[in-house]
Amino acid sequence: MELNKYKSEIWVDWCPGCGNFGILLALYKAFNELNLKPEETIIVSGIGCSGKMPYFVNVTGVYSLHGRAIPFATGIKLANPKLTVIIHGGDGDLLGIGSGHFVALGRRNIDITVIMHNNGVYGLTKGQASPTLPRGLKTKSLFKPNLQDSLNPIALALVSGYTFVARGYAMQHEHLKEVIKNAIVHKGSAFIEVLQPCVTYNNIYTAQFYSKKVYKLEEEGWDPTVKNLNEVNEKLFSSLKKALEASDKIPIGIFYKNPHVSIFEERLEEEYRKLPPARQPVSINEETLINDEEFKKLFRNYIIKVKQS
Repeated sequence: MELNKYKSEIWVDWCPGCGNFGILLALYKAFNELNLKPEETIIVSGIGCSGKMPYFVNVTGVYSLHGRAIPFATGIKLANPKLTVIIHGGDGDLLGIGSGHFVALGRRNIDITVIMHNNGVYGLTKGQASPTLPRGLKTKSLFKPNLQDSLNPIALALVSGYTFVARGYAMQHEHLKEVIKNAIVHKGSAFIEVLQPCVTYNNIYTAQFYSKKVYKLEEEGWDPTVKNLNEVNEKLFSSLKKALEASDKIPIGIFYKNPHVSIFEERLEEEYRKLPPARQPVSINEETLINDEEFKKLFRNYIIKVKQS
């Protein structure tokens, strides 16, 4: 398998044993099997350990602001809907400062895949409690047990309107690879929560913990796909119930998939514009809309004042 096709030359500097390595391997394999074109594939990240992902994958990458990966990715996708756009963010990045953007992407159903690295802590800044760490837990860097209740990422994605919702586990990269492939080919907003041990700061949700808890939804006959519009509510409610079930086991796999919702890009073209910006003409009668001298004048007057040549 030609994994090196998508491997960059930058040294991967996560902590030894970090769950991010499993996510990166699954991503390489998924890209390879889908044979994605590097020049038409974009990874957008926020800030955090997961934010380094664009450096390690040989496709176009954007390392954006904390919590703002989704609006960056939204702009890219709406400017050129032909691109494959994938977001990598941590549980703190996407569900803390970025939670409003997370909900908005689900409402719009833009054809973007969000992969959330969930380790329960802010690993890059010394292990503070993230929005997914349950109340009452005390990981190794907390002075006292966490005082805040946690968010359920799967439940939040379902009620926000994501039309593909799944969970993977970083240490089962072959299973995660299949989930990622399904998310990328799905037409609409896709969300994958990836359970990921943080070997440095989370001494509760370890690989040993997860290895005893996770099980695959498909092995119990779970069918996530909405076959027709009449069963949307039934599928949605059963998926939500599965996401919230009080159990000693943690399900991984695809919870919900609804291919019957129109994507935002198509609605935008139908109602507001004929062509996205990246596909609009930049010349008239074979002449550019703005020549070099006009561009220099605009640059000089509005960006940086420079001497006239």
